[in-house]
Amino acid sequence: MPIDEGAIEVIEAGIGDVERVAPLFDAYRQFYQQPADLAGAKAYLTQRLERHESTIFLALAVQETARTPVGFTQLYPSFSSISLQPLWILNDLYVAPEVRRLGVGRALLERARVFATAAGAKEMVLQTAVTNTAAQALYESLGWKRDELYYTYELAL
Repeated sequence: MPIDEGAIEVIEAGIGDVERVAPLFDAYRQFYQQPADLAGAKAYLTQRLERHESTIFLALAVQETARTPVGFTQLYPSFSSISLQPLWILNDLYVAPEVRRLGVGRALLERARVFATAAGAKEMVLQTAVTNTAAQALYESLGWKRDELYYTYELAL
């Protein structure tokens, strides 16, 4: 799908947008080796939005009167005990393969930054796969810094 310069619109998604975000969210999960589950993706997103537990931004490719979903990002609120300030976890970012390297990810990250700044956040944080070098290059080009002070640990439950 060709995208003209400036033809990306980023909106804050609501419950009414779940049908448009869910296929992208399902593809994102598959990128991370999870089985396809469109019904589960819809249920998960609906629950997050109904409970006001996340904020989702949806990127739309604008072509005349059509607006085609091409990417999304999902942020979760959190807090920094040390700084006594809020922060946002940029947990998910996905751009459809056919429109990668056309500014969609950059537009989503910029919208998330503006949102978090307006919300008074201290910072945004994210994790990505060590092998996801394309995403790492994008993050670093936008000023994101790799954490060199702390290790991340997980405990499976």
